[in-house]
Amino acid sequence: MIRVLIADDETLLRSAIASLLDMSEELRVVAQARDGAEAVALAADLDPDVVLLDLEMPRLDGLEAARRIIGRRPEQAVVLLTRHARAGVLRAALAAGVRGFLPKSVDPGELERAIVHVHGGRRWIDADISAAAMMDDCPLTERELDVLRLTTEGLSVREISDRVHLASGTVRNYLSSAMQKTGAPSRHVAARIATERGWL
Repeated sequence: MIRVLIADDETLLRSAIASLLDMSEELRVVAQARDGAEAVALAADLDPDVVLLDLEMPRLDGLEAARRIIGRRPEQAVVLLTRHARAGVLRAALAAGVRGFLPKSVDPGELERAIVHVHGGRRWIDADISAAAMMDDCPLTERELDVLRLTTEGLSVREISDRVHLASGTVRNYLSSAMQKTGAPSRHVAARIATERGWL
């Protein structure tokens, strides 16, 4: 049996997914988390085979939760579910080691197949999301996207530098470059533009 941990802040949807997966002969839901922080704690306690995370959650979003879970256990299979798939998020998820990326509108049968697939060490990326990422014209580097993403969380330059383990001057250079590329007068406007264009 493949042991699955589910995290989603919407109780009804989380329960429905758990019920569907529990009907499978190959899967067993071992725990449900209400947010990303709880998912990180449960993953550490239970070492599930696959972690299924909603991307948009309070306290800790699915992407950051995935980073922490995989950081602790690099072989951990993680699948992200999202309502609003953006190319930038897909790139960041793959860079973090996430193996699956699917829309919340996914067919239950495909979700089950994806979980089995990533448990086997492979990737399962929704075709439409993958195509959008391939056509994306984002001019920003991964580091520039990282510092803008943290800007959207309201962090100061010093806090961003602590988070990404870079000198404050280096972070300022990345932010300045991102502002130039987006034509933005400030890092906050650059972050908003990047978000609106689907790069974050």
